[in-house]
Amino acid sequence: MAAATISIEQDQFCCSVCLEVLRDPVTIPCGHSYCLDCIEDYWSTAKQKDQYSCPQCRQVFNPRPLLSRNTVLAEVVEKFLKTGVQAAKPEGVKCSACKGRKGRAVKSCLSCLESYCAAHLKAHEERFHRKAHKLIPASDELREKLCQQHNKLLRLYCHTDQQCVCSQCVKERHRGHDTAPVVDERATQQKKLKETSLKSVQKLRDTEKELRYVIKYIKHSTEAVAEESERLFSKLIRLIEKHSSEVKEKLRVQERVVVGQAEEVLEMVQKEMAELRRTEAELERLSHTEDNIHFLQKSKSLHFPSKTVEMPNTDALTYLMYKTTRDGLAELKGSLDETLSKDFSRVSDKVNSLKESSNLNTADKTKAKDMDIPYNSEPKTRADFLQYYNDLTLDPNTANSYLSFSDGRRAVTTRSEPQPYPDHPDRFTSWAQVLCRAGMAGRCYWEVEWAGNGGVSIGLCYKNMNRIGGGSDCKLGHNSKSWSLDCANKVCSFQHNKESVSIAAPCSSRIGVFLDFRGGTLSFYNVSNSMTLLHKERSTFTQPVYPGFWVGLGSTLKLCSL
Repeated sequence: MAAATISIEQDQFCCSVCLEVLRDPVTIPCGHSYCLDCIEDYWSTAKQKDQYSCPQCRQVFNPRPLLSRNTVLAEVVEKFLKTGVQAAKPEGVKCSACKGRKGRAVKSCLSCLESYCAAHLKAHEERFHRKAHKLIPASDELREKLCQQHNKLLRLYCHTDQQCVCSQCVKERHRGHDTAPVVDERATQQKKLKETSLKSVQKLRDTEKELRYVIKYIKHSTEAVAEESERLFSKLIRLIEKHSSEVKEKLRVQERVVVGQAEEVLEMVQKEMAELRRTEAELERLSHTEDNIHFLQKSKSLHFPSKTVEMPNTDALTYLMYKTTRDGLAELKGSLDETLSKDFSRVSDKVNSLKESSNLNTADKTKAKDMDIPYNSEPKTRADFLQYYNDLTLDPNTANSYLSFSDGRRAVTTRSEPQPYPDHPDRFTSWAQVLCRAGMAGRCYWEVEWAGNGGVSIGLCYKNMNRIGGGSDCKLGHNSKSWSLDCANKVCSFQHNKESVSIAAPCSSRIGVFLDFRGGTLSFYNVSNSMTLLHKERSTFTQPVYPGFWVGLGSTLKLCSL
């Protein structure tokens, strides 16, 4: 038969008097078990004379029961201790009233400055039930709660000297000081500490939130700059490829001229060769005749070309191809290398200066702010805004087919007939809209001019805003991914996520747009001799934004070059 398993806990083997594991266990008639020393000490107290009761159930025994060691229980306890099931418990505070083997104290009295086990605590309560003795959880540090000079309980707190004092101290060294009960002071201090803790936690949370936003902002800014640099390098590569094609074409033109001249001479030579072969054939035929007179008469008509053929001048072409052009290209390469090296060094220095500025100490940062507009301040004058000016470039791959470019693709007009643009996944299919090439994630400023009765929308959007279809998810300002200022007949309104804000001030023909990506603001201004704010929108930008425009039929919008 399999042995039965019984789950046992340490509390089942603890004496209720000393709260320790039973030592020399005895069982009294009511069935409760105690340490032999504990129950004998308990029955030896004055109160238990001639009347012996159980400390737990209070059953009275008379005469005094005979105490004998419970052998079975002792073996079980011993086996329990050997198995290691007993968890290590701290020794705890000892009872001040126990004699011999000290029991574990459960309470300490601040009035008596003593600690008591469960049995002696009961006696203490019965003895002082009419007196207000302050009981606290058992503590070994009762002496620390007494005044070292007067041996009295520290019941008061001196605000003047920032320390706990007794009632006698208040009458002597702390006379006239601002004091309060320790209990009240503890409540006050606990409240203050709780408030300080909450403020500290909130400050750290705000800092954590700001740092997470800064990290995201840095990533977005880097993404926007990397995208712009890639666009510029692609444009530079295309420009170099264009000039390379032009040089090749010029070489081919020169080649065709010289080759054409040589081919003309070759054709003439080939004709003379054919004539010469006919003359040779006539000579061969005459050489076989026996009539000397006939030979002499006919030989006079035979013609053999003696003129030297003038060869085309190939030295000019060779010199052009292998000397002039090669030297010119080598010189161009050297000039480009030098220019690019200088420009790359300048760009690299600027990037490094940004890195160094992030490690400036407080004094350096203050000095740096003095040289520029502090980041936490708004630009006020047009000169302030122009420090953040961005030269925008329209992206023809995004332009709706009814938009027509002019002025070097800096101006765009809506026509009644579609333009022959190739298909592109970034193109707006229904709305007459166009975006700029580069995304923005910093402080940026740009200006546009518009004219016409059809009106315009000046705004920006995320790159992933939908382009296909005529729904609101594709219209600037009519979804959560875009913002726009709508201008028509000098009246304007702001649009975002299907919500419209009417603007009382009339809009001018020149509009300035200021984006503070990190600060989360987008502002529109009338630009004239002064900057007049039309609308300022606060938002949390989660990715780089692209300037975009809608142009009504018959209207024209132009990017201002400053």
